[in-house]
Amino acid sequence: MADTVADTRRLLSKPQNLNDAYGPPSNFLEIDVRNPQTVGVGRGRFTTYEVRLKTNLPIFKLKESCVRRRYSDFEWLKSELERESKVVVPPLPGKALFRQLPFRGDEGIFDDSFIEERKQGLEQFLNKVAGHPLAQNERCLHMFLQDEILDKDYTPSKIRHA
Repeated sequence: MADTVADTRRLLSKPQNLNDAYGPPSNFLEIDVRNPQTVGVGRGRFTTYEVRLKTNLPIFKLKESCVRRRYSDFEWLKSELERESKVVVPPLPGKALFRQLPFRGDEGIFDDSFIEERKQGLEQFLNKVAGHPLAQNERCLHMFLQDEILDKDYTPSKIRHA
């Protein structure tokens, strides 16, 4: 029986120059959820979030975009991805039904700490989804991230590389 010896030699790599170290990354996708705004009164009150995208990925038609979305829009995106794609879609932050009960003595779902926590959860959700190569081909994701008005009656389809 022949003895096998592990090859422990280092891989040869080219030296890094300043452009490699400090130049723009080859591919990047940044999504921020920020600037929550609560609008409306009574039962018509809701919070919207600014969704900002910066990328150099060729599959996205706009390299920078900024749209406003509410929680129900994120629910729509999640259900569309589950219905149309082969991607395992991560969960959204919870609906917080307990916080919607009357007579709580606080702002419930409009409390600043809850909105901040939800904002962080929505950002994590979007970055996980948008970072998935198969999800990047879904038209609903592109609409959600880049179209000012969300057309929920769209025809599902795949995005082709430019």
